[in-house]
Amino acid sequence: MARSDIRPITSQPVTTNVLKGIQHKQSHQKPFSAHLQSAIAETAKLTVSKHAKERMIQRNIHIGDERWKVIEEKVLEAGKMGIKESLVLLSDVAMIVNAKNKTVITVMGREEANTQIFTNINGTILLDN
Repeated sequence: MARSDIRPITSQPVTTNVLKGIQHKQSHQKPFSAHLQSAIAETAKLTVSKHAKERMIQRNIHIGDERWKVIEEKVLEAGKMGIKESLVLLSDVAMIVNAKNKTVITVMGREEANTQIFTNINGTILLDN
C-alpha cells in the first residue's frame, strides 16, 4: 500500500541578512577573559546567610567594605588550605564562616562570643582590624 500523496519536507534557505545580524551581535560581546575575571571576582565574595543578616541587625554590627575585603581574602585562603568551617575573630566581632561555600553562618559581638563554645570548627582566622 504505497501512498503517492507524500511530499518531502524542504527547508527554507538561510539568507545572508540573518547571518550578518548574528555576526554583528557577537562583535559587541565581552571577550572571554572579561567573563573569566568577573567569575573569579564573584567567587571570592562572601555570601551572608539570612540568619547572619538578622543577627547583624539585631546586634547592631556593621562591617565596612575594607574589613569585608580582608575577611574574604582570608576565608578564601583558608578554603584553599582545606578548612571547611572557620571561626573568624575580629577585635569587636566573631563570626562562623563556611569556607567551602564562602557563606557567613552567624555573627556576634566579641563579648557575647567570650561565653560561647564553638563546635565543628576546623580553623580560626584572627584579624585585629
